[in-house]
Amino acid sequence: MSDETPDAHETQDGSHETRAELQKSGTELEIIGVRQGSFGVHGTGDTSGFGGLRRPIIMPGAATPPFGGWYDEVAERLAQGEGLADAIEKVVIDRGEITFFIRRAALPRAARHLRDDEGLRFEMLSGVSGVHFPGDEGRELHAVYHLLSMTHNRRIRLEVTCPEDDPHIPSVVDTYPTADWHEREAWDMFGIVFDGHPHLTRILMPDDWQGHPQRKDYPLGGIDVEFKGGFIPAPDNRRSYS
Repeated sequence: MSDETPDAHETQDGSHETRAELQKSGTELEIIGVRQGSFGVHGTGDTSGFGGLRRPIIMPGAATPPFGGWYDEVAERLAQGEGLADAIEKVVIDRGEITFFIRRAALPRAARHLRDDEGLRFEMLSGVSGVHFPGDEGRELHAVYHLLSMTHNRRIRLEVTCPEDDPHIPSVVDTYPTADWHEREAWDMFGIVFDGHPHLTRILMPDDWQGHPQRKDYPLGGIDVEFKGGFIPAPDNRRSYS
């Protein structure tokens, strides 16, 4: 393979890092797939004309302690919580931010400990984000929790994964009431079922909507648009470049 031809570890998109650039972080990288086209959707024709774009989906790997600064204190105090010795799957530090991957069964206990422990005091949950990685086999759905300690002026993330065929993650609404609408949105858009949520219903889409629109395998669909005498067909009816 010539130097001009990118392989699965490189990228044709100059706005994204190559593997070599990401390896400067010193952590082992995880490649979970190759994204093709502008949007990486599956099961539909390429209507953008950029179907030839190809770049790997590269995830930063686990960091090894010591992590540096207050990261070590948070990691140690979290692991010292009751029943939390094995709760942390891995710790990822990327772009100066720390993410704790938590086993899903341990999430409610970890969330309460992070809020209540006097050395942690992550009092605020600012959001819950859903992510779909079809190539991350057995861990296709991710829920990401953004936590802020106003007491210590620190921010961390928790990340919990589950498979598409068992899309269940415990709710944290009992600990962080702000998770209520965020978990509903993650369910609505990605189909993650938050067990124990007081009212897990759709929040953006109509109640009778079929499917979860932000999954990568969701069809483009759409409706025809007419304006100023012009006409734009729905995405799934546009010219396909596949």
